[in-house]
Amino acid sequence: MTFHLIASLMTPGHFRSAWRLPDADPNAYLDIDYFRGLARTADETGLDAIFLGDAPALGPEIATSPGTGIDPLILLGHLAAVTERVGVLITSSTSYNSPYNLARRFQALDIVTRGRAAVNLVTTYAPAAAANFGQTEPAAKETRYRRAYEFLTVVRRLWDSWEPGAIVADKQTGRYADPELIHGADHHGEFFSVAGPLPVPGEHPVVVQAGGSEGGLKLGAELADVVFTVAQTQAKAIGFRDDIRRRAVAAGRGADDVKVSLGVIVLVGETEDDARERADELYATLGIDQLARGVLTALGLGDRDLDEPIRPEDLPSVPLAEAGSVGFQVSTRALLADKPLSARELARHAPGSGHRLLIGTAQHIADDLTAWWHAGTADGFTIMYADTTVDFDRFARLVVPLLIERGLFTPAEYGSTLRERLGVPQYGQRRADDTAAAG
Repeated sequence: MTFHLIASLMTPGHFRSAWRLPDADPNAYLDIDYFRGLARTADETGLDAIFLGDAPALGPEIATSPGTGIDPLILLGHLAAVTERVGVLITSSTSYNSPYNLARRFQALDIVTRGRAAVNLVTTYAPAAAANFGQTEPAAKETRYRRAYEFLTVVRRLWDSWEPGAIVADKQTGRYADPELIHGADHHGEFFSVAGPLPVPGEHPVVVQAGGSEGGLKLGAELADVVFTVAQTQAKAIGFRDDIRRRAVAAGRGADDVKVSLGVIVLVGETEDDARERADELYATLGIDQLARGVLTALGLGDRDLDEPIRPEDLPSVPLAEAGSVGFQVSTRALLADKPLSARELARHAPGSGHRLLIGTAQHIADDLTAWWHAGTADGFTIMYADTTVDFDRFARLVVPLLIERGLFTPAEYGSTLRERLGVPQYGQRRADDTAAAG
């Protein structure tokens, strides 16, 4: 068994202030040649997929850092055309899309990339996004996830529209397809009414989900292929993966039918001194106080002193599940259970995202990923770069060869699908029904 590697393209990086570095290009997140370079590096290295998050809105962070950037469906669709084996994982919102349009677009992308397409479905909390779609405020989290569950259920049914053998193509009789083997979704639910079918046959693109709330866990375990997660401690990561696997089995799936991808921010130094110097440079660009206040807000601690140690007993008894990331809150609580930390220290641990920050040489980073993998924390890692311009290339050039040498990572082969590389079976209600009937 080996683990998967998914590479985030977030630019300038997960230190959102990296654009302030002397040699950084503040407009790189709008430069198609820059993204082509990243994609080709990922392709040549054999990484499993490249990934880009998204929210359909411009948020207040634009005052201090580049925003989300180019629509990822267009951007990564283009990058798929200039690469040959790397998968493309594209974030789309279940709150501001329709199941039919999304199902058709990602089926098309999966067909033209020969099985390299994946969709990361998010429910989108941002108030600015709600305003862009005629809503005064976002729906409640429970409602968003109820909609997302119905959304993905309909998408799955649409991807199952055509049974195997539906295209007859009999030139003698002129019979092209057997309508009896083409099925509509025929869905009428709380949020959607969708007839279907899709116009052409295809497989199921890979589905990724990232919610840590109860609704997100249910969605991921029952309907997703990969669940993206955050963890600051091995114990928290192991517990999350075990929970997802138990939920999948309870839903009638195999424990290995759902893979867990753990996010890790990396800062790769050529030497230990270089790693420390680069970290100091990046920290100097941050507004640590602002980040620390954001940490306090996310934890429900209000105007606490930024240098006062925070202990588990200082936190509200119930995580603030509605406004922010439950995964961030749970992960941070697990970190504080190991050692009290101040808001400033928490901000330095995971600047702006809640994901674990890994600083060191290639050897150090490879050793760390190896240890977490052997501990059973995840089925693979989503690599998030401190400064994407520098760390993307260094991770590919320095860290990946060490992982290959240790037999922990197998580079993607030409002609393989993303589903094959991730080791997730083809999801399909009609296929499952046919198999059961045949048995």
